[in-house]
Amino acid sequence: MLRTLIWYMYFFGYLMVVSPLLLKAYKLKKQGRKDELDTFIRTITSNWARRLIKLAGGEVSVIGAERIPEDEPLLIVSNHQGNYDIPVLLGYLGINMGFISKIEVKKIPLIRSWMMLMGCIFMDRKDRRQAVKAIKEGAESFQHGQNLVIFPEGTRSKGGPVAPFKKGSFKLATKSGVTILPVTINGTYKLMESNNNLMTPGSVVVTVTEPIRCHQTDQSIDAQQLADLSRAQIINALEDKQEQVTAELSSPV
Repeated sequence: MLRTLIWYMYFFGYLMVVSPLLLKAYKLKKQGRKDELDTFIRTITSNWARRLIKLAGGEVSVIGAERIPEDEPLLIVSNHQGNYDIPVLLGYLGINMGFISKIEVKKIPLIRSWMMLMGCIFMDRKDRRQAVKAIKEGAESFQHGQNLVIFPEGTRSKGGPVAPFKKGSFKLATKSGVTILPVTINGTYKLMESNNNLMTPGSVVVTVTEPIRCHQTDQSIDAQQLADLSRAQIINALEDKQEQVTAELSSPV
């Protein structure tokens, strides 16, 4: 309980402490100093995310970081095990990113401001017209070097099977031709969801698999096919990790 209390105090306390830095961020944006702004935002968000994980007692390891393409925008596709998925990606992938987020988050003070500076896209799934507009906005943002993250399951699995991927967000890729980067997260639910939302120490493994580019040369590939391809790579990475753990447990000491 004490760990959880300290975590929440830090969560909101850090946002308040760095809130004056929003002025610097907006100044950099107004002046068009994109590279400096990206570095500034990544430093603040990464530090915040890593400390949140440390306070929870989490340990994160990344496999396949060398597969992250350089100098091109990415649609990062991840499974969604728990609330810690976002801090894990922010803290450990080492690249700037925005998120496709539900529009309700836009109502939260401070968090909203930082998310907008990160290039997040807010989507109202209940409003088809607004959702289509958000997809168009996201696809256009890739032209400016933006990386976006989607959780196409639509909800947290909390350690359960990977749910079918909703194809809607993959229109970001079919409209823009952006490279898709499937990322598998394994273990975040253990830090919070598996213990009645109390912070609990645990290990998380992030696996970056091969980028998907087939839609860039074959325009007949649709959003559903890209959703299925991405999901298959993520499930394979989860199964490979589970087999590795089983082998380690069964091997003689």
